[in-house]
Amino acid sequence: MVKENLTRVKERIKAAAERVGRDLESVKIVVVTKEAKIDQVREAVEAGVADIGENRVKEALLKRNLLNSHVLAWHMIGHLQSNKVREAVRIFSLIHSVDSVRLAYILDREAAKNNKVQDILLEVNVSGEGSKFGIKPNDIENFLEETRSLKHLNVLGLMTMAPLVADAEVTRPYFRKLKELANAHRLKELSMGMTQDFEVAVEEGATMVRIGSAIFSA
Repeated sequence: MVKENLTRVKERIKAAAERVGRDLESVKIVVVTKEAKIDQVREAVEAGVADIGENRVKEALLKRNLLNSHVLAWHMIGHLQSNKVREAVRIFSLIHSVDSVRLAYILDREAAKNNKVQDILLEVNVSGEGSKFGIKPNDIENFLEETRSLKHLNVLGLMTMAPLVADAEVTRPYFRKLKELANAHRLKELSMGMTQDFEVAVEEGATMVRIGSAIFSA
């Protein structure tokens, strides 16, 4: 079932990309394993998945240990607490959810200890919802300026979460805004779009989509 679901998701991404003149290869699928059982994750990996997204450091450590025979890129997509930074830097290829200058400095310091340049995305609260993490769009320039001197941090792009709504079309302005912000600040990567709205996100320029239930649900 997982393999079939993954094929269907790829077909939907391809169709969405083609509608706006893009190709499937321009969009990376980050498979979110938050609700998945380890056997389901293994099935996804055996079907060719190389990028795994986790909301919690503890869960990522557990699954990483169980899947250590596979070469995978691990993505931190949930809110990162400062007391989890040491482990996060050790295991994650990309941290999508950096939402403050303070967290950036902690990450840089820990990455230096590991002789690593940590790739990150800056989480932006485009919708302005109080329940969501992320900096305000107007604060992006200040974040980039204040973190420019950090030698062990590499800001690849932006991430956002659109409002959870029944009609995916409602999310379009938020994804479009994130794309505009990335362009304005010359940032390449855009992590946006989940199971309920990834096709709209792809049409608006997502380079990464974070998909879980569409792949693991029966």
